[in-house]
Amino acid sequence: MYVSFPLQFVGFLLNVGSVPPYYREVYEALCSKKDERVQEEVFQRLLNKTELPVTVQSQIAEHVKCIDGSLTKLSLYKALALIALAQQGKQPTLKLLENYVQGERARHALLKRKINKSTTLEQFPQEQQSSFHFTYLALRVRLAQESPLMLSLTLANLLEHDVVQLEIIPEKKGLFLKHVEYQMTSQRFKISVYRRYSDFDVFHELLLQRFAYRMVPALPPKRMLKGVLTSTSEREFIEGRRRALNRFINLVARHPLFSEDEMVKTFLTFSGSDIQNKLREVFKRMGDEFLTYRFAKQAKEYLPGDIQAQFSACRELIRNISSSFQKLRDLAERMAIRSHENAADLLAFGRELSILGSDTAPVPALVSEKSTWGNLRQSLKGLSVEFTLLSDKATQQDLCDRHEKGVLHEHQRALHKYSVMKRQAMTAAVQPKEQASVEQLESRIIQQENAIQTMELRNYFSLFCLHQETQLLFIYLPMTSHILSAFITSQIQGHREVRSEW
Repeated sequence: MYVSFPLQFVGFLLNVGSVPPYYREVYEALCSKKDERVQEEVFQRLLNKTELPVTVQSQIAEHVKCIDGSLTKLSLYKALALIALAQQGKQPTLKLLENYVQGERARHALLKRKINKSTTLEQFPQEQQSSFHFTYLALRVRLAQESPLMLSLTLANLLEHDVVQLEIIPEKKGLFLKHVEYQMTSQRFKISVYRRYSDFDVFHELLLQRFAYRMVPALPPKRMLKGVLTSTSEREFIEGRRRALNRFINLVARHPLFSEDEMVKTFLTFSGSDIQNKLREVFKRMGDEFLTYRFAKQAKEYLPGDIQAQFSACRELIRNISSSFQKLRDLAERMAIRSHENAADLLAFGRELSILGSDTAPVPALVSEKSTWGNLRQSLKGLSVEFTLLSDKATQQDLCDRHEKGVLHEHQRALHKYSVMKRQAMTAAVQPKEQASVEQLESRIIQQENAIQTMELRNYFSLFCLHQETQLLFIYLPMTSHILSAFITSQIQGHREVRSEW
């Protein structure tokens, strides 16, 4: 039986693609299950099946390093590549193999500078297309399958990643200044910790600094605004803030990058007494995302060529979506307010009926024989109880408390803060405090050039992050159907219960 091997080892040697499936199959068939190596005698039988001349087989065997009578995976792949050279009529020498690899490396380097997801092979000169073909395909496969720019996630993936429950501890803490404390439980880490609003505030501020180019969800206000929420009781405000904090921490805990960050894990799991200082220590050790993200300095390579045009289109679409969601949120809040006002009116209506029915004044003698007011008055007193029930049902029609209210979260604050910080640092750097020597001046110039280069890299990284955050935004958009479904169900159930009371 004649065995032939294609010359497709380059993808493996250059790490631009993957090992050819055929090579993998050969290795899986030949390797020992005990030590995952190929025995020398097994390899020799494979050589014999290639029907190459004995001298050529011996030449290949000499180039392959056998250790303790066996071959490693890499040695086998090298042997298969040498066999492929011999089957093409070439000399199976390491020098020829190295030359072949060097040529592929040069083609790979050229392609790597030019290729992106929208590149086609026809865009290269015709005389280069045939020699570029394999490396081009390998790079396209790598871009399609391994690009860190693309988020291969669904809404279900995000929702299943973690569920964080936030509950208010019944008693307010503090000796003099009372504050609300929350019990936070992460389903992913299976741990409960205790947090105050000020802990969330510090965490949020550090998130803005750590992830300056990403959409960090906003926090609800700490206190009830005087003159704005005067009709809202403190209890209702605290409960509304708890729900908002719960939405915030779930968005963070489900974010594909935030959720794997040490600072986020610390906030979700640290049970010590001083979480705020612990968070600051973690941030001080790590810095912002640009310094730690694996692909930060290569972000430009993964961005599509028409990135600006894509963002212009996305910006307009997101602006329209945001505007519509904000209007829907405002309308839902107005409906909720009217629902509460209607409940209050029904309660007041019932109270007046109760007062009217509880009147013990006797009916005047001049009308007592014909008047039914006495009996009617007793009936009105009973109706007051029914209106109280109607009021209770009306207050249960909470229209805005089940799901997220919008799709956009403000992150411009972080970008602005970071740009101001960098401008201050640059200004301080270009203002010498003393007469500088030529060497010092040259050193400063080099530092400035490095700073400019770093800012350019950060600019591309910001586009990289914005691309990912835009993807994440559209992954969350299907929640619209869940929101509408919950809204409709709430309306139907609420009106059904009110109708039954009527």
